[in-house]
Amino acid sequence: MIDDDDPLGPLDPDFAAQFVRDYRRPPCQLYLISPLDVTGDFPDRLKRALGTGPVAAFQFRVKDIDQHEAARLAEPLQRICADADVAFIVNDSVALAKRLGADGVHLGQSDGDPREARLALGPAVQIGVTCHASRHLAMEAGEAGADYVAFGAFYPTTTKTVEHHADPVLLSWWSTVFELPCVAIGGITPANAAPLVAAGADFLAVSGAVWGGDEAAVVASFEAVLRG
Repeated sequence: MIDDDDPLGPLDPDFAAQFVRDYRRPPCQLYLISPLDVTGDFPDRLKRALGTGPVAAFQFRVKDIDQHEAARLAEPLQRICADADVAFIVNDSVALAKRLGADGVHLGQSDGDPREARLALGPAVQIGVTCHASRHLAMEAGEAGADYVAFGAFYPTTTKTVEHHADPVLLSWWSTVFELPCVAIGGITPANAAPLVAAGADFLAVSGAVWGGDEAAVVASFEAVLRG
């Protein structure tokens, strides 16, 4: 369902049935999100995942460690992404993104204003904003200068606590009305991804499905879905 706190109200479920993706919009792409633990052999796992098929972006998402340790863990992963021509996005922290010279930062609703992030990071850095299942929040993010908006969760997930549930029709509406790219997130697997692609997602943000198994095989399975 769509969030009850979206002042725009519910969407007509028939909207999705009428949706046709604009041919001028690039095909849907994969957006990997790290597990919380990126120690041990994770750099090698990331190399394998990125070497399997085209991935547009990788989000570095760690919690409850100081910035110095986060930077130490991030730097080898950032090099791997650069070698693979994959955008390196930092979750939550504008300060860490600036320190690393990251390609982008992803902001939750409590992580700061995109305008302030833009002032701190400059015009070339990609800024994404979590918008849950709210068209209102997404439009606010776009007006504030975000480069993409993220909707979800679309499916049950164990990666993080889910408080907002989104319906694929939201992707269809957004892609019809706005050029700004939208990311679908939340419990996405190769088995359930196709409806989100068909609904108009520009990116599929995935984590548990990839790192919870054979990362190379799962990325290959996602690529097969994205190719249709």
